[in-house]
Amino acid sequence: MFEPGHLHRAGLPGLAGQPEFSIDLYYEVRNDPKEGALLHFRMLGEVAGKAFEEEFELHRDFAFNFASVATRIAAKHGLHPSFGPILRDHKEFDEMFEDIRAKLHAHSGEPVDLDRLLRGD
Repeated sequence: MFEPGHLHRAGLPGLAGQPEFSIDLYYEVRNDPKEGALLHFRMLGEVAGKAFEEEFELHRDFAFNFASVATRIAAKHGLHPSFGPILRDHKEFDEMFEDIRAKLHAHSGEPVDLDRLLRGD
């Protein structure tokens, strides 16, 4: 289920050993005086009966890499990457992507700070 600022995913045990899970991914834009616009995420849920909560932020130019980060976090907590919280429903992923684009006032073709990428900021 998607609504602006929030994606919820849940699944029952089954396909290829997939554990039961329920994950919520909340996001909002935060403005840092030094860093500028950051997309802040709070990811919480349960995988195979074990609860977790993590937060992360991405700079505006890397915000669209959120699915990779969320999938790594879910995998760290026991959800196989192929059952990640984002990729299960492409329509909702597209809606979330567009919502993030609107919140950040981002446009296709905007440059990425490759120096920041290499530094790992």
